[in-house]
Amino acid sequence: MSNRNPREILQEYKAGFKDFMKDNRDTARAIINQSQALNCEGALSYKQKELISIAIGLNIRCEYCMAIHVYEAFKAGATREEILEAGLVAVSMGGGPVLTYFSTFLHQCVNEFEKDFQK
Repeated sequence: MSNRNPREILQEYKAGFKDFMKDNRDTARAIINQSQALNCEGALSYKQKELISIAIGLNIRCEYCMAIHVYEAFKAGATREEILEAGLVAVSMGGGPVLTYFSTFLHQCVNEFEKDFQK
């Protein structure tokens, strides 16, 4: 398991991006606009796009990506089962190295953020 708490990683990213925005306002705005355009509802729902992002983040073994996209997937209405299944798709594509992150950090993210969205 990672020694880093998923919630701390999520907050660290948010703080870092906020600082990035202060120093790079135009670039940050362009990145935000692109992200909003790509993540709006289309042939795929926002939830489906977040599940894809989880699989990609897991495959590249990016803890920031996993924390952000697990949180956003729950926010978009994804279930624990959907998130873990998306993770298993990444494992099928990335093999053992991805399995290590699936078995540890992805589960930490799910366990940490799931409680924020339980009804």
